[in-house]
Amino acid sequence: MPTANFMKAAVIALAVLFSTNTAAQNASRPSEVEAIAQEAYLYGLPMVMLYSIMNEYAIDEDSGQYKAPFNTIANIARVYTPADTAVVTPNSDTPYSFLWMDLRAEPMVLCVPEIEPDRYYSVMLTSLYTYNFGYIGSRATGNGAGCYGVVGPDWTGTMPPGIDKVFTSETEFALATYRTQLFDPADITNVKAIQAKYDARTLSVYLGSPRPKPTPAVNWPPIDKTTEDADFFDYLAFLLEFAPPTGAAAVEIPLRDKFATIGIRAGRSFPSTLLSEGDKAAIAASIKPAQELIREKLKTIGTPAEGWLLVTSGIGDRAVYDGDWTQRAAVAMGGILANDPAEAVYAITRQDKEGQLLDGASANYILTFPAEALPPVNAFWSVTMYDGKTQLLIKNPINRYLINSAMLPELQKNTDGSLTLYIQKDAPDEPDHKANWLPAPNGPIYMVLRLYWPKEEVLNGNWLPPGIQRAQ
Repeated sequence: MPTANFMKAAVIALAVLFSTNTAAQNASRPSEVEAIAQEAYLYGLPMVMLYSIMNEYAIDEDSGQYKAPFNTIANIARVYTPADTAVVTPNSDTPYSFLWMDLRAEPMVLCVPEIEPDRYYSVMLTSLYTYNFGYIGSRATGNGAGCYGVVGPDWTGTMPPGIDKVFTSETEFALATYRTQLFDPADITNVKAIQAKYDARTLSVYLGSPRPKPTPAVNWPPIDKTTEDADFFDYLAFLLEFAPPTGAAAVEIPLRDKFATIGIRAGRSFPSTLLSEGDKAAIAASIKPAQELIREKLKTIGTPAEGWLLVTSGIGDRAVYDGDWTQRAAVAMGGILANDPAEAVYAITRQDKEGQLLDGASANYILTFPAEALPPVNAFWSVTMYDGKTQLLIKNPINRYLINSAMLPELQKNTDGSLTLYIQKDAPDEPDHKANWLPAPNGPIYMVLRLYWPKEEVLNGNWLPPGIQRAQ
């Protein structure tokens, strides 16, 4: 039989062991919380960024950027300018049309007209996750007329005859982004006529059948840059309510369970559980390292080419991202609502071919495409200028935000057949150079070379863009 002294010693030993384990657990808890919060930030950043755009475009009628309510196409009968600030790095080639879809009650049917063969257009379908889950348009479905169904994650019905294809969104709200090529300013009348024929209806309206029972109204939380940063995890929890994990349960359910341990639960205010001061501090500490990971990823997001990063992979649907939340966040930060590479390849840069940062305040630059070596595309290409601080289009005296292939007849080629673009804040002195002038900001420069419907030599890396050079 154990003695009293033995029992006392055993109790002391157990107490010490319990105390040691508890101390170890307490010591590991902050680092675990910080790791989970960092993953949640990387995972959720594109979703929160997209919600901010959706709020400005389809919810807040006083936002200054409002377009149209849900399930209604908003046609923008012009190219984007510096006045358009909701989306970073927008193109200024293709007048946009936007359709924010509420798929909770029933699907949408999107019909497009027949479009002349030489005009490029596309309709990109994007979920709240920012996955591109389908395309309609020149490359994907051709330029013929057609009707297409877009259904939500829980829809189990049957589409009627006459629907060419059905696309499924993993989230209950989704976006259709229409891009219609504009050949020149005088062509805008033709673009307007095409946009007027884009048609979007709920399935019941399309069929002329009774409408389903209305879904509950959503109490959309207001968002701006300050609240987006301060209440980030609250917005993420709110958005997860509209992203049921059923279609990707193997990935999403374990992830949601992990997020729940730090108080991120779908449709519930953050934090949904009691957090200690240490937990709160660990969550707050997770943001900067996550942002640094995104910045580092942006440095390697494409193939290096004389100062450019040519992005020919890593943008698309869930399978393409394959759980790489840092990649998805970097794509959103670099240019949210980017196309799949098969639809458009992007070359991005902030530096010249020598690796020096581009700055319109201190230097002029040139970009020369050799003869017979213009960007190889099935549709068109463009070089667009942005403010290096905001990644928005910049005001300039000639209202030119890009140079594209449609402008080639107006551009001046060199005697050897090459094409030189003059990148500077002030107009060139030489008259022949003014036609090829791409106005730059009086400060940091961010540039994007877009190749719409790129040819195979772009996708396989056999064609690379020439570097930007500091002018003599």
